[in-house]
Amino acid sequence: MGLSRLAGPRIGWWFGWLTFCYLAIAVVAIDNALASQAFMPLVGIAPDEGTARVITLVVLLIQAVLAIASTRLVGWINSAAVGLEVVLVVVVAIALAIAVAVTGGSDAGNLTSRGVAAHAPDYFGIGGGLMLAMIMGLATLVGFDSAANLAEEAKDPHRSVPRAIVGSVVAAGILGMVFLITLTLAIEDLPRISAEGSPVAAIMRDRLGAVAEQVLLVAISFAFFGAGIVVMVACSRLVYAMSRDARFPAHRLMRRVDPRTSTPVPATVLILVLGCVLMVALPGTALLELITASTILPALIYGATVVLYLAVRGRLARRKGAFDLGGFELPVAVCALVWTLLALFVLVTPGEALVPVVVVAGLLVLGGLFFLGLLVFDRAALDTEPGGDIRW
Repeated sequence: MGLSRLAGPRIGWWFGWLTFCYLAIAVVAIDNALASQAFMPLVGIAPDEGTARVITLVVLLIQAVLAIASTRLVGWINSAAVGLEVVLVVVVAIALAIAVAVTGGSDAGNLTSRGVAAHAPDYFGIGGGLMLAMIMGLATLVGFDSAANLAEEAKDPHRSVPRAIVGSVVAAGILGMVFLITLTLAIEDLPRISAEGSPVAAIMRDRLGAVAEQVLLVAISFAFFGAGIVVMVACSRLVYAMSRDARFPAHRLMRRVDPRTSTPVPATVLILVLGCVLMVALPGTALLELITASTILPALIYGATVVLYLAVRGRLARRKGAFDLGGFELPVAVCALVWTLLALFVLVTPGEALVPVVVVAGLLVLGGLFFLGLLVFDRAALDTEPGGDIRW
């Protein structure tokens, strides 16, 4: 709604569509990572793409049932998962650091090693490891959504929400970097770990033993499950909100809410169906394709948001006492745009990114066709500001 009011309903619609596509793919990516990187190693299933896809579908079905059954239960799962994720990163990092200090065998050279790509002639073709490291920050951008989605419920949101956004990204960046450095130092056999289907689990098994690995994999599985169900709920609510304003395909169906649970059942089922389609249709390694596609889309969203901000910043009202970057405002926005464009370049240029790029392009074409249909047959839906209250 905010973007529609800032730049007009038509531009706001495109942001809504891009966000829907991103969330719909992200939930499948999270669940596929749960299946292949946590659950399968936990129960002793050998790495297998077909098995991972079947488990992903089962997890999606369970999440959809829970999302439809109880919003309160989803809230409890989310709170537990978020707390567990923070504790997990800190505990694992400390445990690995202690294990490395006691047993030895760490290699600081791992931090500068090219690993299995050491002899690749084009390693530095587009910046090498530096460019890959730059796009890691995309994983922390979800902090923007998490904080901004609660803006209407926050006290003094003009100050607290921007601080929460900055704090979430900084915390995720610092904790994530410490965790990755610790993991990298703990690797004893780089080629063997690189060849593992679940490298993080293999590192923990080598350093902490089988029991510790099992406990941590249980925690990781739950954290993944909680993240996936929250993304599914967020996506279904977005579908409902766009359908409520007649701006989504099959909006008369997608805006229906179950009178008993007050949840948008058709919208939630839609996310489940899309997940099934992706699991059946994607070629190759599904996790890599899903992660790449679900990273391209938010990069597009945030890059477009910065462009929109730069275009309208001159007519934005200033609120006294609100969060303000002062003279750093424009330089920060320009740097953010440049970084986003560089990240997009790195994401879409490798040959392995062809399938994700095709998926994203296809979603954009589908959105464009529906948008043209609205312009021709229901222009009023794109000429009015969204409104109405969500009922949960």
